Amino acid sequence: MRVAFDNRPVSDPEGVGRYSRCLLAALEDTAAAGDELVQTHRQSSLARSRSADVFHSPWMDGAMLHCPCPMVVTIHDLAMLKRRSEHLRAGLRMRMRHLAVQRAARVIVPTGAVARDALAHLRLTREQVVVIPEAADSAMYPRSQQDIAAVRARFGLPERFLVWVGGLRHPDPAKHVVKLAAAPRRMPLVLVGSTRPWAHELPGVILTGQVSDDQLAAIYSGAHALVLSSTDEGFGLPAVEALACGTPVVACDNPALREVLGERATFVAPGDMCALIAAAQATRRPAPAPPAWSWHDAARATWRVYERAAAGAKVVSTLRGARLGASTRSALRHQ
Repeated sequence: MRVAFDNRPVSDPEGVGRYSRCLLAALEDTAAAGDELVQTHRQSSLARSRSADVFHSPWMDGAMLHCPCPMVVTIHDLAMLKRRSEHLRAGLRMRMRHLAVQRAARVIVPTGAVARDALAHLRLTREQVVVIPEAADSAMYPRSQQDIAAVRARFGLPERFLVWVGGLRHPDPAKHVVKLAAAPRRMPLVLVGSTRPWAHELPGVILTGQVSDDQLAAIYSGAHALVLSSTDEGFGLPAVEALACGTPVVACDNPALREVLGERATFVAPGDMCALIAAAQATRRPAPAPPAWSWHDAARATWRVYERAAAGAKVVSTLRGARLGASTRSALRHQ
């Protein structure tokens, strides 16, 4: 089987980029004899080539309205559809993306919570949607005191701190970062992720900017706890990464995080930043182990999705051929 994989998100420093990088590496590791993974960064080149058996877009933005082969699309969350009033400028472009996703042979989602959203908001069929969880990258493991000391010196971090991980390129009301920064606390709050000028106006926080995977693992390892302030998550990958580094997790309650973390995290009422900070400061190590699921598990499940997508296309092609043959025979009898 030959799979064309849209690698444009690979350079994204945030979640979609990590998903793409980790999955690509694992797909290559788990490919069977005869399987081929072709990375493409231009939809036009795929459209000109019909040699791929399946096309995989690891993000909604890459979904094609007219794909020359069966298409698989990964959806990480549907926050924009669930909070339309906050994304009014999306307009026609977003509706076209949704139409493209509806035409996919299979849609991969990270949790059952997102699967339910996809059925409700995108009107997908149950057969289209497949749940494949994400996982912590192999770089996420407890780091030495020397590594932790190095990131403290590099980013000016204190001995004890709480950490939040995510993108800060634009304000997202669902993340509640402004309320989180304003909440009273004893421990300093470190925000890790790419920033824009607005983030530097947040009071009383330490911004690291974008960091490497090794630095992130050391920051997780040195933190007292990870706080997840979002009230709408698709999976919550930072939580799994933090647990892999031995760091406790405290989160605002939401269906996806409950599904992924179960009893591995402490949950507080959605939107209550004071309770979130208080619970994080009160938490104790050691943290529970992360879910056992790995990126190799995710890759093997994804190869099975490719096989089903390609097989479904062959069935459709055979049925169309049979109908065409019957129509031709009928036309000849009537001549």
